[in-house]
Amino acid sequence: MPLPEAIDQAPRLHVVTCSTRAGRAGDTVAQWFAREASRFSRLAVERVDLKTFNLPVFDEPRHPRLGEYAHAHTRAWAAKVQEADAFVFVIPEYNHFPPSSFVNALTYLSREWQYKPAGFVSYGGISGGIRAVQAAKPMLCALRMVSVVESIAIADIASRLDPNRSFVATDAINAAVEPFLREIDRVARSLRPLRVEHPSAL
Repeated sequence: MPLPEAIDQAPRLHVVTCSTRAGRAGDTVAQWFAREASRFSRLAVERVDLKTFNLPVFDEPRHPRLGEYAHAHTRAWAAKVQEADAFVFVIPEYNHFPPSSFVNALTYLSREWQYKPAGFVSYGGISGGIRAVQAAKPMLCALRMVSVVESIAIADIASRLDPNRSFVATDAINAAVEPFLREIDRVARSLRPLRVEHPSAL
């Protein structure tokens, strides 16, 4: 059976700001990454901020795999996630773990995540947030997402913010963006047939 015309369209990449706390650095890091990603013409890039969805601690009465959502905030979040073909999560490390806002947002949904690639732009102290990334990956696997190997880890985030709190990337960080995006694009295009074959994932 021929695949739909959408198979050949540019994958839709959502750059997701995962921290929702006041004073977060994630918003400025996401702005930088989305700006750089928009120069990569093979992807259609959109910024998504978890804070704007104001998700309470998971409160749906039925299992997410059923897709029978009782609350407007869940339906809005599900619609936004379903739009995407791929994700880059801009994520900090709290206590060697991802922020609870990220864990909660993943928990709300099931089929909307399936057969889509995900990468991480992490930030933190000396570790650059990599422990949070490693803790997050089993959750993505359980949701039938595919974590790409490539990533960007920003160590000592406080030193990378200018007086206006804008993120200033090093040459090495900037150089990592295109290989990262190429892998996201490659995997997103490769997984599209799986989402066609499994309509419950659409």
